Amino acid sequence: MTEWQKSSFSGGGDGDDCVELGHSGTGMLLREGDEPGLILAVSPASLAQLIRHLRSEPYDRGHQTRGQPSQPCR
Repeated sequence: MTEWQKSSFSGGGDGDDCVELGHSGTGMLLREGDEPGLILAVSPASLAQLIRHLRSEPYDRGHQTRGQPSQPCR
């Protein structure tokens, strides 16, 4: 059974809108908190590249600021 971890930016409320990470025998697993049955399997290198890209590129977060999701995850 996969143990899922939520981002420290997710907070601690009742919402489910966050990304969760898990580990498989061959790589990393990602899922959206409000769609737990939809799982994306990626290599650790691909996940690291995605994180580097997100940190380096400006993107539209609407009115949200880093560390303040619209609804905190449980």
